[in-house]
Amino acid sequence: MGNILFIIGTVNTGKMMYSISKELQEHSCYFTPFYLNSLDELLTSSMIDIPLRKKHFENTQKFIEDRRLPLDYKGIGREYDLVVTCTDVYIQDNILDRKVVLVQEGITDPESWTYNLIKIFPFLPRYIANTSATGLSDIYEYFCVASEGYRELFTRKGVRPEKIRVTGIPNFDDMEKYRDNDFEHRGYVLAATSPLREVFKPDNRPAFIKKAVDIAGGRQLIFKLHPSEKADRAVYEINTHAPGALIYTDGNGEEMVANCDVLITQLSTLTFVGVALGKEVYTDLDIDEVKRLMPMQNSGQSAKNIADVCMEILNSPDN
Repeated sequence: MGNILFIIGTVNTGKMMYSISKELQEHSCYFTPFYLNSLDELLTSSMIDIPLRKKHFENTQKFIEDRRLPLDYKGIGREYDLVVTCTDVYIQDNILDRKVVLVQEGITDPESWTYNLIKIFPFLPRYIANTSATGLSDIYEYFCVASEGYRELFTRKGVRPEKIRVTGIPNFDDMEKYRDNDFEHRGYVLAATSPLREVFKPDNRPAFIKKAVDIAGGRQLIFKLHPSEKADRAVYEINTHAPGALIYTDGNGEEMVANCDVLITQLSTLTFVGVALGKEVYTDLDIDEVKRLMPMQNSGQSAKNIADVCMEILNSPDN
């Protein structure tokens, strides 16, 4: 029996980590909300705005408490044989000497100038490129990815191919299940936002809102805000440019996609759901690329596949 630490950055990644842990019940599994290194803790309030920070902490803490999962904040309560995390754009110092499994959390950002910058100057912090830099740390034993398309993408970026395992990813490996839901609305136009401004990317939000209004053409319009967004600002903008639209700051986005007729996205993982469920999709992403990268659909077997990768490491002679 080994000790396994699961690092949770969002409710989405919490669901992923929890589903993997249920396939590893013969081991001692512990959970922690995403955390920073000590120096960054001192700097973050004034200098650093790291993704998956602040706003998500209370939600992930609640996720752990609601399920009565064993909590070991920052993983300091015991020695760990394995760490499972959904991001390597920021690495905690105390996991550097541990065996790590990295799990792709969702869609990755398009490569921008910040991505090119960290490729030229690898000493710069990867988080400035957000999820476009996923996989570049090489601190993990294996990187579990969503599809063969993503294997090709990450290999092109420089990830060592022998470290990539195509397992599928929980939450996005059985899209059809989202059709069976209790969301109260149906037959609407859904606009899913992305937290571009929060990660210092340009976002003409009024134009996006007006585009959604035009596409809706008088049909019911619903906005689903990304949990990383500054909700007050986003709500004000929607009320200004799309009065009468419904706004959800939380809730199950996948189920909202399942019930809509039309989906409009910026850079959202929900684009995968819309395409998989045959919705009419408008997106800032390259739709052909979305189809090429589509997460494998394996009827919810991804958690078991990832757990098998974890077991391979735990059972290795040098562990």
